[in-house]
Amino acid sequence: MSETHETESLPARANPELLGQEAAEAELLRSFGGGRLPHAWLISGPGGIGKATLAFRFARFLFSERRQADSLAMADTDPVFRRVASGGHADLLTVERQFDEEKGRYKKEIAVADVRRIAPFLHLTPAEGGWRIVIVDGAEDMNRYGQNAVLKILEEPPKQALLLLLTERPSALLPTIRSRCRMLTLPPLADPVVNRLLESHRPDLDAAARTGLATVAAGSIGRALDIAKHDGLSLLGQFLTIAGSDPIDWPAAHALGDKLASAAADESYHSFVQLLSDWLSRAVRDVGRGGQGNQHPDSIAGEKRLIEHLTGAGRLEQALEVWEKVNHLFARSDGANLDRRLTVISALHTVSAALR
Repeated sequence: MSETHETESLPARANPELLGQEAAEAELLRSFGGGRLPHAWLISGPGGIGKATLAFRFARFLFSERRQADSLAMADTDPVFRRVASGGHADLLTVERQFDEEKGRYKKEIAVADVRRIAPFLHLTPAEGGWRIVIVDGAEDMNRYGQNAVLKILEEPPKQALLLLLTERPSALLPTIRSRCRMLTLPPLADPVVNRLLESHRPDLDAAARTGLATVAAGSIGRALDIAKHDGLSLLGQFLTIAGSDPIDWPAAHALGDKLASAAADESYHSFVQLLSDWLSRAVRDVGRGGQGNQHPDSIAGEKRLIEHLTGAGRLEQALEVWEKVNHLFARSDGANLDRRLTVISALHTVSAALR
């Protein structure tokens, strides 16, 4: 999912706040202040760290006649901010994957027809006498035809036109596209920044919940909010507690499988699968470091005992095997549309067996 849709409460185009990406903001300001602003930027980094928020922030800055010398910030009461936030600014075009109403999910690719709107848009005279700006959110979702259409624009860029390509995977773009863009790589957010943003976006969460979310979100406020929305920490805690029980609590295992396999739990299921995969990956790293990497052992129920058990037994190879098996189980289940309840139970059995 693109960053402009990460949080239903505050889309990136309407977000006046950007924390943890001060270096990237300073780089954009230096480039503009130097009078030689590149016609295209490739802004990369993990999902949910502020790439889209930064892009819209920069667009508002360029559209404004009241720019600050040392900041891209703009009050949300400013007319330019409001027009960008509402999608009503005539000189801004956003291209991203569209929602498929019939299937109830986002399309897998950015439509080529949407990408082909970029060239005519950028060649128009700016409606407000300044810049024409296009933001492609999730540029890795363009297929080869879409990327070739972008490449033609980059080969002969119009004047006073700016193309901002946002991507989690720069390697998915053509080398010729990457070579014609100024690269700007954003790092994951520090845990205290994620915690502070959670306090702002989810004031209903207590301090322990925020700490746990910051720990598992890998520097992504978007990921932290998604986990919180789907009660991911609780689901993962239930999974780890069941896996660590001896003997395994099979009624609880089946209850968890039923909960995640219900028709209404589709988003929760996918969020849980990603969270479990991320946790297993982190557990492998912690085991490899002798348990020293596990800095927040009480943030998830059942986590501390499992990692201590694997670490104490020196089971790095076994931890790697569990991570591979569980990821394979869920990938095969999605690919063959298998019973999700049985897949969850099989994953529980795999993790539990490693602790015996």
